[in-house]
Amino acid sequence: MNKNNNRIKAKKNKQNHQFWEHSLPVASAAELRLWTTQRDGEVKLRMGDSGMAAETPLTVHQAFSTAVRRFGDFTALGWKEGEQLKALSYKEYYQACRTAAKSFLKLGLQRYHGVGILGFNSPEWFMSDIGAILAGGFAVGIYATNSPEACQYVAENSKANIIVVENHKQLQKILQIEDKLPHLKAIVQYKDTLKEKRPNLYSWEEFMALGRDEPDAPLDAIISSQKPNQCCTLIYTSGTTGQPKGVMLSHDNITWTAVSTREQVQLHDATQAQEVVVSYLPLSHIAAQMVDIWLIMTVGGATYFAQPDALKGSLVNTLKEVQPTAFMGVPRVWEKMQEKMKSVGAKSSAVRRKVAAWAKDVGLQTNLTRMNHYQIAKKLVFKKVRKALGLDRCRKCYTGAAPITKDTLEFFLSLDILLYELYGMSESTGPHTISQPEAFKLTSCGREIPGCKTKLHNPDEEGNGEICFWGRHIFMGYLNMPDKTEESLDEEGWLHSGDLGKHDEKGFLFITGRIKELIITAGGENVPPVPTEDAVKEAVPLISNAMLIGDKRKFLSMLLTIKCQVNAETGNPEDELTPEAVEFCRRLGSNATHVSEIAGGKDRLVHAAIQEGINRVNEKATSNAQRIQKWLVLDRDFSVGGGELGPTMKLKRPVVLKMYKEQIDNFYKELPTPTSPENPLPPK
Repeated sequence: MNKNNNRIKAKKNKQNHQFWEHSLPVASAAELRLWTTQRDGEVKLRMGDSGMAAETPLTVHQAFSTAVRRFGDFTALGWKEGEQLKALSYKEYYQACRTAAKSFLKLGLQRYHGVGILGFNSPEWFMSDIGAILAGGFAVGIYATNSPEACQYVAENSKANIIVVENHKQLQKILQIEDKLPHLKAIVQYKDTLKEKRPNLYSWEEFMALGRDEPDAPLDAIISSQKPNQCCTLIYTSGTTGQPKGVMLSHDNITWTAVSTREQVQLHDATQAQEVVVSYLPLSHIAAQMVDIWLIMTVGGATYFAQPDALKGSLVNTLKEVQPTAFMGVPRVWEKMQEKMKSVGAKSSAVRRKVAAWAKDVGLQTNLTRMNHYQIAKKLVFKKVRKALGLDRCRKCYTGAAPITKDTLEFFLSLDILLYELYGMSESTGPHTISQPEAFKLTSCGREIPGCKTKLHNPDEEGNGEICFWGRHIFMGYLNMPDKTEESLDEEGWLHSGDLGKHDEKGFLFITGRIKELIITAGGENVPPVPTEDAVKEAVPLISNAMLIGDKRKFLSMLLTIKCQVNAETGNPEDELTPEAVEFCRRLGSNATHVSEIAGGKDRLVHAAIQEGINRVNEKATSNAQRIQKWLVLDRDFSVGGGELGPTMKLKRPVVLKMYKEQIDNFYKELPTPTSPENPLPPK
């Protein structure tokens, strides 16, 4: 056994050595600080004395070159054009990125200036990102859902010389603000034919042709001048409070985090068995970039691109075609799968429902107790479920970027699909802690990736404190924002997350709330909203979103939305209920099929059932101040398009407070009515 362990260790060391060799020396750290807000600044790297924290720093080019040397002929990227599957090997991918870099230089990309990328995931997105970095600029993802004004802010802040857009629709946003962008020199459109000819507007083919015959020497000179402690990527926070901040990530942030994460999640090297992932989450977010571009590169894995309507329904088709070996979903993606399966379950025959329910019960109990007598259930149901989701080859399913409910975790656990939670932020280059097969606890987001540290600042008597991070994944600073940077990093350089959490006796981290989201009632009671919101959604399966209100107020109230169908084209919520919601109503004796028949208390049966669920949640409240006194069902669900949810489906609380100010103010106009099942609140 020890021999085996030593062999595995030696193999890993060899892998790491191959990945880290041929590295540039970093400038003397004596005069450097841990952070900077200057675009051309350098930082002192947070090197450790041993293990992962001591690994030699690398630039993006060095990491990519190593991958090409080791995995040159393996498929790097795959995508569909019509019905045809296309692919690029690592060698071809690297050459394409170099060509893009030369084209950017020809268009006038200056050192430490941005290349904005606006559109859905594609090979061109990756090439623009890496090409910008190789050419000495900043890769700058822009959310595809951004308004022209939001695009203008990011482009101006990053001093973008070039903006790469997906199609005519995204191009229009940039043309509207073009005259307000003094640094902009060119626009490149990577999908569809150009509908108009304009100076400095290029199709992808025209753009790539610019650099194809350019000499290598100028690009190589720029590449060799790059240092691991310099900025290469800007990730803009979604700006739920105030203007977005440009998170400066260094070469070392990206290359080191990718390798450390690989160690934690134990991905296979392509020479043994190639890993496959599907790229569909917004690439302007660090989670998608880390998984789809950087992490997979360290093991020579293949990234396949989903269709632009992935989150509107086509994702499952791509998963079935590609059969990924690892899959990352934000909680809303897992919730949607759960809702879909439940609605299919609602329509299936009684016998099949009973078998599935029995298998789920066996699966949940088995996985919770780690017993091993569920082979029949596995054969009957689990394999079919995995196949139906396109996850039959998937060994690792991850969830992150927003809180997930215990109900969803347990639902998938009951189907023998463990969702490994990961936790981190843009400022930590993505992951800080990740669950693992041998280190898994329900509702915990696991332990730190190798070489990182966590401390809890100002813990209370129950051990809850602000989660602080340390490691080589900590960002350089916010571009041009020294005040904001000093708010995030303390004097010793620890990153303060703004999240509250605690450790259990085995070192597992549990997130218990968010400082900024913490509701402090007029009576001084501190209430973290998420546990109460999750409890209400669990008690009343009809509820899609719940938002607790009560900051500086005399009591707690809640806004609720109902599970409804989503328009496949726009992604906007519709009035029609989901099959699962319809079935819930039928069981109550209600004939409701639309949200408009329920909202505002119109349906007495549904109203009473929601009140009953809230009463059950209130019974478990630790104090009277933590009870929900009033609530209202809104007439439409929250969505990205509506502005209530961010790009990763995180609730934008300040936006919702503003949008529903009138309804919220009405809660507090008169004293709360005492509620009980016999005395439900009157319709609002």
